[in-house]
Amino acid sequence: MEKFHERLKQCRKSMNKTQKQMAEFLGVSIRAYQHYELNDREPPLSKAVALADFFGVSLDYLTGRFDKLK
Repeated sequence: MEKFHERLKQCRKSMNKTQKQMAEFLGVSIRAYQHYELNDREPPLSKAVALADFFGVSLDYLTGRFDKLK
C-alpha cells in the first residue's frame, strides 16, 4: 500500500507541478513541503484536505487508505 508521501509526489508529478509551486499554493516554505514528500513530517489536516482538493482526489486516496481516485 502506498503511503501519503508517495501519493503526494505522484499526484504532484502527474500535474507537472514543482515543489515550489505546491509550497506556494499551501502557503508554506519549500523546505516544509519537501518534508511532506520525504516522509519527515505530515501536513496539518487543513493542508492535507487542500492538497486532496487541488489534485481532485479523496483524502482517503491521498493517504493510501483507498486506491480509487474519487
